[in-house]
Amino acid sequence: MKKILIVDDSQKWVEYHKKMVLELFGEDAEITTANSARQGLDCITFNIDSPFDIILTDMQMETDFAPLYAGEWFIRQIQSFKEYINTRIVIISATYNIRLIAEKYGVLYIPKAACQLPESYRILN
Repeated sequence: MKKILIVDDSQKWVEYHKKMVLELFGEDAEITTANSARQGLDCITFNIDSPFDIILTDMQMETDFAPLYAGEWFIRQIQSFKEYINTRIVIISATYNIRLIAEKYGVLYIPKAACQLPESYRILN
C-alpha cells in the first residue's frame, strides 16, 4: 500500500490529483489531503512512525512564508525529518520557477500547465 499526501489550497486540484493517484495506484493507494503547507506539516508529523511514500505539493498556498513559497517552506520541513529521507516529493504548481525550485531541493516536478484539468473540475470553483 502506497501512502500518499496531497497538499494544495485548491479543492479542485486536490480532487484532480486524487483521481490521478487512484488511476495510477488503484486500491494500492492510501490518500491523505491537506489544504495548506501548515496542514501538510501536521500530516507528516502525525504520520512520523509510518511516513508517506509520496508527497504531492503545490507551491503557491498561504502567504505566511515570504519570501519563500509556502510549498517551498513545506519541502524544507519534510526534508528536515530523517524519517522522510526516502519519500518522493513532487511539486505540482503553476509557479514560473518550478524547475529551479525542484532542482534546488532535489525533488520532482510537474507544471500544472501539463495537467489537463477536466471541465467538470473547473466549474467547482
